[in-house]
Amino acid sequence: GHPEIFPLVFTAKTQEIFNCRVDEDVTEENCFKLIKKEDIIQDLKTRATISDFYPVKKVVLEYPGEELLVVFDAKFQYGQNFYFVASEEAKENLLKPPETAEEKEEKEEENREETLEVHPYKPPVHKPWVSLGSEKEVEEESVKDTVAKIKYMISRVRRKFGAPIKFTDKNASHVKDSYVECTSYQDKTFSIKMLEKDLGVQMVPKVREASTQTKWTYPKNAATQYFPRQLSNEEKEESLSSEKLKEFLTSVHLRMEIALQQNEIMNAFFDDWKALAEDESSSGGKPDVYLKAYQSFTDLRYLKDRSISCICWHPAIYGIIAVSARQRLPYEEQVNLSDKSLLQQSVILFWSFFDPIHPQLVLECPEDIYCFQFSPSDPNIIAGGCINGQVVLWDISQHEEKLQNAKTVADRIEITAVNMVNASIPNILQYIYMSPSLLQVQQSSTEPPLVKYCAVSSIQYSHKKPVTDIHWLPGYFEDNQMGATLENRAEFCVQLVTCSPDGSILFWDIPATKLPEQPSSEKVKEKAVFDMPADVPDTFKHLDLCWKPLIKINLCESDTNTEYCPVRISLRELHYHYKTSEKVESLDTLEVPAKESPYAEMSTPSSKKLQVLENISTDFFVGTEDGEIVYSDWKMEVNSQKHTQKYIIHTDTINTLQRSPAFKDIILSVGGRNFAIWKEGVTNGAILQSSCSAGRYTVGQWSLTRSGVFFIGRDDGNIDIWDLLKKSHEPSHVQNISESMITFISPWTASPKQHFLAVSDDLGVLHVLQICQTLSHPSRNE
Repeated sequence: GHPEIFPLVFTAKTQEIFNCRVDEDVTEENCFKLIKKEDIIQDLKTRATISDFYPVKKVVLEYPGEELLVVFDAKFQYGQNFYFVASEEAKENLLKPPETAEEKEEKEEENREETLEVHPYKPPVHKPWVSLGSEKEVEEESVKDTVAKIKYMISRVRRKFGAPIKFTDKNASHVKDSYVECTSYQDKTFSIKMLEKDLGVQMVPKVREASTQTKWTYPKNAATQYFPRQLSNEEKEESLSSEKLKEFLTSVHLRMEIALQQNEIMNAFFDDWKALAEDESSSGGKPDVYLKAYQSFTDLRYLKDRSISCICWHPAIYGIIAVSARQRLPYEEQVNLSDKSLLQQSVILFWSFFDPIHPQLVLECPEDIYCFQFSPSDPNIIAGGCINGQVVLWDISQHEEKLQNAKTVADRIEITAVNMVNASIPNILQYIYMSPSLLQVQQSSTEPPLVKYCAVSSIQYSHKKPVTDIHWLPGYFEDNQMGATLENRAEFCVQLVTCSPDGSILFWDIPATKLPEQPSSEKVKEKAVFDMPADVPDTFKHLDLCWKPLIKINLCESDTNTEYCPVRISLRELHYHYKTSEKVESLDTLEVPAKESPYAEMSTPSSKKLQVLENISTDFFVGTEDGEIVYSDWKMEVNSQKHTQKYIIHTDTINTLQRSPAFKDIILSVGGRNFAIWKEGVTNGAILQSSCSAGRYTVGQWSLTRSGVFFIGRDDGNIDIWDLLKKSHEPSHVQNISESMITFISPWTASPKQHFLAVSDDLGVLHVLQICQTLSHPSRNE
């Protein structure tokens, strides 16, 4: 019947700790003992489950008072030798039991008799604190920090994690710049500006004496001539034959001839001041700097929950653009291939301007493609780098006609659909029965053909990590295994260079093959059926799963022998241009004759007959995973003669390393929160370096027509447009493209008056933007 009472067993050790020994500290008459709550909590921490208070630990912690009452139960009324009171009210009742009515009357009589006696001292009784609002006043008067604290982000090179650190003592005066003196200065940020000032102003009218007088003019006679005065015929003859006119004409003849010549040579009314302004920005008004949305592409089947990793425009066909996609993962997790989901097929999609809904072509990939490139000599040959380190080759020559006729097929379907709107049902059925090719066209337009890859490199000799960059070597030279650069008489590209964070740069060679004569036996047909499917071109059949690199370069520091992790590579001699017509013709009139791939009839000339090209530069730039820029020579690397230069400017992985289309020796590097522009031959660092931006830069790209303009994508979906002729400290224009991170940028010049910029984001959407005239037309002396 007493829920506030908890019986306890106190051992001799507990009685000794809390001074409640039986018959010494507590007896049957003096059975009460007050124990502080802090001492009990300390005992629970020290002895844990051995403590006698452990069964009532929760009750002790929730007890509101500071002292707990423990009572010695000599008669074992509650079953143990002690019991513990768990409420303040029961504690007060036990310590001070309520008085009876008779005792109260006796005390009142005693008080009346002893009114003159001094009352004994009563100690103040502890009462709970009642808030009257004083804590709000204290909170209002307290000083709080309102200025936002500055945050610093300190990064470190990944390979130096966990490295042993050795500390030594040295004198600060012996080493230059070993310590920095921070002197005090006046900070204008915290200077208080006076906004109001009390002044006494008294307005007093000023008086000035002045006089005026009307100006008086004298009257004059005036006359107006309204009939012309003409000379008579006699006066005209006399004037024309006079010597005075002849002398005048003789004196001004030379000056008049010079003036007429000057008028023919130059425009006398030409305004030199206005000619200084070549665009609208210098003449007062701001120019229209923008990227106009042209089209957008996405696919719910292949691009759902995936990120676009690379974009390439078709070099020869108008309006065809190819994209590759990979699983949407952070860069740190992309290397771990065990986390890769196999539920979604890895493909490269071909889109057309004339059909933004359906892909025109789908290239099957063995793994997610990180980067790919069209061959400069034959756009039907495509090379790509997989996320598992392999290199893949495709041949789309069988589907070239479909890509060229994309506009024609779209127009036929549209015209037919319009003509069938007002037709009757029997006529429609008759039309479909008579023209089954229409159904084939519509079916073929909605279901793109799936092109399988021709060859994939050997896993054993490929990269061990994702292929992050791939380039075709120019068609006029090729390398041998000794690193020598030889001339390529075939004049089409047969070699590739790839790099990967595994620390290696690989040069791949497409070896020549001669097609054997077709025998009449059926064994060859059966072998072909079982070796390779019928829809796979046999262009690179001899390379499949046995393709090995020609040269392997391992980049490492000469001092510490630590390997670099290259993710981007830039070679000087990669300036090739695709053969495209200057005028974009209508696709209805474009008919390219079908031709065989030059790779099918390749023959290898003897290296003894080939001439070594000495004037070809073999220097290259590399951007690493740690944000370093490395400049080296692949001849030196092959011959084990280390000659590298390293620059550390970026704080994160290099995502762009591209040479300017206008200057072969100017390179743009983007990584982390800044970018830099380098000049080959300048060894003391970058020639232009940006400050750290608020967001992270994800990709960069030079303009194809303006040498001073480049575009940089950010992780917040914006694109910074930099125009170095106007500003070099900040972007000249910022435009939002997407809600997610920008993953790739690729410009394309369709015609002198039509320039496009393809931008992809992390949501798998491809945005095609039209570049305005200000950003595409260069100035006179740019």
